[in-house]
Amino acid sequence: MKLLPLSSTLLVVVTVALPLALAFSVGIGGTGSPSDASAQAAFARSSFEVWVMDQSDTTADGGGTLYVYPSAALTAVAAAAEPEVVDLGGEARALCLAQTGTAPKRPHMLMVNASETHAVVAFVATGHVLFLDAPSRTPVACLDVGEQAHAAYPAPDESYVIVANQNGKLLQRIRTDYAAGTFALDDAATLGLAICTTPSGAACEDPTLRPDNAPVCPVVTADARFTAVTLRGGGLLVVDSRATPMAIVAEYDAATIRPNGCVGVETAGTLYLNSSGGTALTPFAADLYAFEVAAFSTTPSPPNAPAPTRIFNYSDTGSDTHGCVLVGGDAYVWVADRAGNRIIVVEVTTDQVVAEIDLVGELSADPAPDLIAVSPDGDWVFMALRGPAPLSANVAGANNAVGSSPGLGVARVGPDGRSGALVGVAPIVHLGADGAVTADPHGLAVRSR
Repeated sequence: MKLLPLSSTLLVVVTVALPLALAFSVGIGGTGSPSDASAQAAFARSSFEVWVMDQSDTTADGGGTLYVYPSAALTAVAAAAEPEVVDLGGEARALCLAQTGTAPKRPHMLMVNASETHAVVAFVATGHVLFLDAPSRTPVACLDVGEQAHAAYPAPDESYVIVANQNGKLLQRIRTDYAAGTFALDDAATLGLAICTTPSGAACEDPTLRPDNAPVCPVVTADARFTAVTLRGGGLLVVDSRATPMAIVAEYDAATIRPNGCVGVETAGTLYLNSSGGTALTPFAADLYAFEVAAFSTTPSPPNAPAPTRIFNYSDTGSDTHGCVLVGGDAYVWVADRAGNRIIVVEVTTDQVVAEIDLVGELSADPAPDLIAVSPDGDWVFMALRGPAPLSANVAGANNAVGSSPGLGVARVGPDGRSGALVGVAPIVHLGADGAVTADPHGLAVRSR
């Protein structure tokens, strides 16, 4: 796919993609832990692991594969890095069968709790939410929330996980006690997004205001009080995620927030959320919005308040933003455009687009960067690169999520935080019975070791 021109309504940006020969130096030093305290802290930041999931089936009823890469090998020569491989059609499937009676299918979203003791996996073709002991990769709990667990977001205080039950049109809460190893679905907290009423008296799902209230991604604020949930048909709801049942405190319509937003980041009290494509009605979309979290309150706001700032809007057919991360000491937001094969760079202090990073080159003709994550030291950004036959969020004929090099992309962040280059790809290989490539990386997380 080729990068299309920017909308003429946007601030002009600087293209900063670097030729591979001029890319920043790669590699992390020796493997021994240094004795100096400051050196130890730097070593801890540079010693981490990257988790990425291939959604393609490993059993007749689902499964999937988790790959865990050590940072030193991955950032030295990505193509030669040897990951730890965990078949989610093995112990995880057995646990889900034992605890729910059904098998999990298509591991889609992956997050790690704040203390990094556990990973949380949402299966998009079923309603399963799987908890893994992170150091051992051992499955410890499996819940079935119903029709479809599209995304599961752990609260920063580790007391709960919010689940977007997409086709069930439910927002659900799981009580979590990671130390005790107890996880329970809190049925009393559930908010039915197709049948509820907003504080203004409007129907939550409305043909004009919010035509399709399937929740896409919940994002819990840093204080663990509120959750912003994006909607498949456009619009946004902010809920008091500690209330029982969860209560809407801010409501936005589809004219204000475009569809399919997924993943958000918060810094200095500003929450950044995007819009995305991936549905037949909206195959392409690319927006970034900024919300001031302090303006959210348990006292409900009027419709479309507090008003967000829309930082960019690409309406052409070559843009589909999805993952985003903070880099450069939280000075910049990097937003991945899986259809445009680029990273859009936004400066936090000005809320302006200041650069682009073109990812097309000798490593990949069509990388299709989807979800992205940043290393603890901020020097690296990792990308789930989609395959030629995406299993989720792809529209036939649009090829918005189609990529030519399924795997884990490695980008070196420039010293200024606003520049960078794709410097490596760790390929993920999975073939169907007919020999066709079925690998489709999506869920992604970085965990300190």
